[in-house]
Amino acid sequence: MGIFQKKPPADPPHPRKEPRLEGPLTPERLGEVFADCVDFNCRSVTVGGNEAMRCQLLFIAGMVRMERVSDYVLRPLAQDRELGALGKAVAWEKMRAGALYSLSVTERDTLDQAAADLIDGNCLLIFPGKERALSFNVGTEEKRGIGGPENEVSVKGPRDSFVENLRTNTSLTRRHLKCPELRIKEQIVGRQSLTPVDVLWLEGIADPDTVGLVEEQIQSIDIDALLATGNLEEYLTDTASTPFPMVLYTERPDRFCYGLSQGKVGILVEGFPLGYLVPGVIRDFLMAPQDRSENWLLASALTVLRWGCLLVTLYLPGLYVAMVNFHPEMIPARLALSIMAARRDVPFSALFEALLLLVAFEVLQEAGLRLPPSIGQTVSILGGLVVGSAAVEARLISPAVLVVVAVAGIAGYTMPSQDLAGALRLWRFGMAVLGGLAGLFGVAVGTALLAGHLAGLESFGVAYLTPFAGPWAGREKLLRQPLPGDKLRPAHLRTRNRRKQK
Repeated sequence: MGIFQKKPPADPPHPRKEPRLEGPLTPERLGEVFADCVDFNCRSVTVGGNEAMRCQLLFIAGMVRMERVSDYVLRPLAQDRELGALGKAVAWEKMRAGALYSLSVTERDTLDQAAADLIDGNCLLIFPGKERALSFNVGTEEKRGIGGPENEVSVKGPRDSFVENLRTNTSLTRRHLKCPELRIKEQIVGRQSLTPVDVLWLEGIADPDTVGLVEEQIQSIDIDALLATGNLEEYLTDTASTPFPMVLYTERPDRFCYGLSQGKVGILVEGFPLGYLVPGVIRDFLMAPQDRSENWLLASALTVLRWGCLLVTLYLPGLYVAMVNFHPEMIPARLALSIMAARRDVPFSALFEALLLLVAFEVLQEAGLRLPPSIGQTVSILGGLVVGSAAVEARLISPAVLVVVAVAGIAGYTMPSQDLAGALRLWRFGMAVLGGLAGLFGVAVGTALLAGHLAGLESFGVAYLTPFAGPWAGREKLLRQPLPGDKLRPAHLRTRNRRKQK
């Protein structure tokens, strides 16, 4: 049977059709493009009451503000008698020159451009016999109001956060960085979504090579729709086989602008209430936004605490399993006797106990995230009672492993980046398995594998382990310095001007 089995068909081609829409730019052809679209509207309008000067007004309901269409386009067309007395060619030129009350007017001569303008919230004015259209910007500005950040709490700092509207996000950036050197370039990504993506940098500070590389990476994205953050993050970096985050994201404009001022390159996307900063190194994901608002001594102490918690959440379950199974002499005598007494009636090995609790911890966390807040709290309480109290009383797990897994989980919550915390949780399983199979030797092997994996990662030409490894090893400070003495921008960003203060 295997000999006569048909081979699976090859992947179908993904051709890019240019132009996207074919045919003349006429109201009839646009009606065919938006056939079966109840929100598409085409209205016949006379210019200045002259029946011989009749034109077609096209728009998509919901994408335009109807008051603007009435006040800026329809009213001048109906009331301007002089405009109606002119010929079509002269009237067309006057309307293009500003006879209608619109801040922005553009002449379109292709069907692709006209259809894109309609979807973007413009209205089109077309004279019969002309395969051209005047596009007026009358789009609605409905969007979510600017509020405080939800995931990056601001204790001492601005309370504004990015929203889903791209122009609002660029305006927030302009309000924080008022310098004229701020550059914003836009590209369209997604064949079906046509999502605008803006690249931001400070001219004279950011590395031009990094800016060009970011633009090339975005330009090379050829997908149907850019609707989720993963659609962008996985295409921005060349390394997709790592759980560790390679691109720093933030929902706070002040943190985003600080990254731009340091020499990073920013990315804003229509529909995403956050901004990206590249290149990203491991140190960036362990720095919280409020570190720059606190005293430098306190911020440094908290950074050291986070690095310690990173080691605890990564190694504690693996070390516990390794010591219980292979190296009991490393445990103090009284503690070892207590652990042995607690595990006397437990039918499972220490490795199975640890893996069982780690999986239960992940299940509870996932359930709490996916359910509504009121139900999620109930699930957390119920899971804590069942996994914690009932499992220990039923002799399914020992109290020691419960404490170890709980401490490792709580330590993971101190990570400012949830993406980094997720990567550590994944590697924590591997460390526990290696510790249960080969003891401390297995943990050492896991550490070597992790170090080799991280050493091979790069983010836009910058080593991921900076400042521990790479060309800039030892040239940058790991902890926050007093601001009066922090005079230079990070060397790994290769900025054109490293000095940031006198």
